[in-house]
Amino acid sequence: QVQLVESGGGLVQPGGSLRLSCAASGFIFSHYVMAWHRQAPGKEREMVARIGSADDSTNYASPVKGRFTISRDNGKKTVYLQMTSLKSEDTAVYYCNARGVGSDYWGQGTQVTVSS
Repeated sequence: QVQLVESGGGLVQPGGSLRLSCAASGFIFSHYVMAWHRQAPGKEREMVARIGSADDSTNYASPVKGRFTISRDNGKKTVYLQMTSLKSEDTAVYYCNARGVGSDYWGQGTQVTVSS
């Protein structure tokens, strides 16, 4: 049974930091490209950051470049998103995504709210 379980969301003040985690099970984690997406109220879901399966290459959406860092630990089957210098516009539900050949898995999401 495939599971992606996100954690680490919450309420943070502007300028603050949060670290999201996504624990995976039920598939060969190291074979999958992992990504974080987010969806703000009234907006479409967008990709935030992605990390490759073979070479750990990363890419980021323009609004978060230089502030967010994605990483993975294949031994722990976990992907992380370190978020710094958070802004109100980062408020959204953040989803973990695993993509492989013919497979696309999603977590349930974790809420991140940036507000004073």
